Amino acid sequence: MHTILLLTISNIFMTIAWYGHLKYKNSPLWTVILVSWGIAFFEYCFQVPANRIGHYEFNAAQLKTIQEVITLVVFCVFSVLYLKEPLKWNYLAGFSLMIGAVFLVFKEW
Repeated sequence: MHTILLLTISNIFMTIAWYGHLKYKNSPLWTVILVSWGIAFFEYCFQVPANRIGHYEFNAAQLKTIQEVITLVVFCVFSVLYLKEPLKWNYLAGFSLMIGAVFLVFKEW
């Protein structure tokens, strides 16, 4: 559970760093890059421990899969609430296909 929490916090920082600047298109690119790097520092402060702790329970492929699912959920919320962009049916359909990938990665064959 610690892994999931840390990955979620990490992804919140990551999403803000990668996409938060889209509302500030008039800001100079160099400023956006520096601010994004500053935010990304905190992302790493949660991501690295999450992977270290999580690797005792999950393998690397499973950790990456968990991280991607969390990323999609965080991104959807961020996109709708912060960027005010609609969540279209085809986005949800595409994300649903990724859930199939989760099944394949976690299924014991």
